[in-house]
Amino acid sequence: MDPKHTRDGLPESEAAAEARRLIEDWARASDQIRQGPTSFRDPSPVPAYGSTPPVPQPDRRIVPAWAAGTAVAGIGVGATFVGVGCGIWLACQGFAAVTLTSVLFVTLPIAAVAGVVAAIASAVRSMKDAHIENHHHYEGPVTQDNSNVHTQSRGLLAWTRNDVN
Repeated sequence: MDPKHTRDGLPESEAAAEARRLIEDWARASDQIRQGPTSFRDPSPVPAYGSTPPVPQPDRRIVPAWAAGTAVAGIGVGATFVGVGCGIWLACQGFAAVTLTSVLFVTLPIAAVAGVVAAIASAVRSMKDAHIENHHHYEGPVTQDNSNVHTQSRGLLAWTRNDVN
C-alpha cells in the first residue's frame, strides 16, 4: 500500500477534506438542534425575612397510603400461609411424638389466626387512612431558614445523630 494513501485507499488530502466536511456537517446540524438554556439561576439575593405569600406545596407521594397498607397486609397473609403450610408438614412428620414438631402443631392454629387477624386489621386501618386531606393556613410574616442538618447513622442498630448548624 502506498504510504500517501489511507486505509480506505483515499489519498491523505482527500481523507482530510472528507473529515473536514463531516465535522462541518455535524456542527451545522448541532447548531440547528441547539435550544435555549436548560437551567436558570436567579442571582437576586434571598430576603432574610419579609411578608412573602405562601407557596403551594402539593403532596406528591409516589405510592398512596392504601396501596402500601394493602402490600403490607398481602405480605403478612402470604407469610402466614407459608408458616401454616410448613406447620402442617411438620405436624404430619411427627403427629403423636412430643417433640418440637408436636408443640408447633398445637400452637400453629393460634399463630395462623393471629396472622390473619393482623393482616385484616392492617388492611382495615389502611382503608380508613386512605383519604388524607391537608390544609395549610399561613398568616403573618414568612421567614426563610437556611440551616443545615448533618446526619450520621452508625452502628448495628443504626444509631442516628442529627447536628443542626
